[in-house]
Amino acid sequence: MSYSVGQVARFAGVTVRTLHHYDEIGLLRPSGRSGSGHRRYDDADLDRLQQILFYRELGFPLEEVAALLDDPDADPRAHLRRQHELLSARIARLKEMAAAVERAMEAKKMGINLTPEEKFEVFGDFDPDAYAEEAEQRWGGTDAYAESRRRTASYTKEDWLRVQREADDITRRFVELMDAGEEPESRAAMDVAEDHRRWISGNHYTCTYEMHTGLAEMYVADERFTRNIDKARPGLAAYQREAILANAVRHL
Repeated sequence: MSYSVGQVARFAGVTVRTLHHYDEIGLLRPSGRSGSGHRRYDDADLDRLQQILFYRELGFPLEEVAALLDDPDADPRAHLRRQHELLSARIARLKEMAAAVERAMEAKKMGINLTPEEKFEVFGDFDPDAYAEEAEQRWGGTDAYAESRRRTASYTKEDWLRVQREADDITRRFVELMDAGEEPESRAAMDVAEDHRRWISGNHYTCTYEMHTGLAEMYVADERFTRNIDKARPGLAAYQREAILANAVRHL
C-alpha cells in the first residue's frame, strides 16, 4: 500500500505543507513517487511519521527528532528522561499557580483606571474588567500578581497603548511566520516567543520559562483565550504554544 501526501496529511492531522517541509529537510522522505512525480508514502513512512509527531508533542526540536531517529548510537531513553523532567516541572508549576495570564492581569483591580472610551481605544472589544475577579481569585496570592498590580498601577493611557502596540507587533510577527510556512520549532518562531516572554517581563511581571510555558498551555486549554488569540489568524494560539514550549526547551 502507498498513500498520497494528502491522504497522509489527513491520517496524521498535519498539513501538506508540513509534510513537504519534512521532506525538504530530510526528516521524512517518501519512499516512492508516482508516475507523475508525486510523493507516495508506505507503511514504514507512516510509522516514522508517528514517531516524529510523538517527539514533537513532547516538545523536541526537529533537529533532535532527526538525531533520535537516524543516529544508531542515540539513546532515546536519555532524551525522554530529560523531556519527562521538563514536563513534570511544567505540570507542577501549573498546579501551583495555573500560570500567569497577561490579559487577565490587565484589569481595573490591578490599576487600570481608564474611562470606557479609553478602554475601548486600548483593548478593543476585549474587556479586562470581565476577568478581574477571576484573576484575583486564581492568582491574588502570587508574587506575579502583586508585581503586575504594583507596576501597572501608575500606567497611563499612553503606557497601555504602547504595551498594546508591542503586543500587536509580536502577534503580527507570529502570523507572518505562519503564513511563510515556518514551523513553530524554528529558530525564527522561538526568537519571537522569547521576545514575547521579555515583553511580559518588561511590562507586567518577571516571567520565567516555566511561567511562560504555563501561560502557553492556557492559550489552548482555555477556549476564551484561544478564541481571542485566533482572531488574528486561525490556529495562532496553538502555534504560539508550540513556539513557546520549544523556546523554553532551548533555554532550559
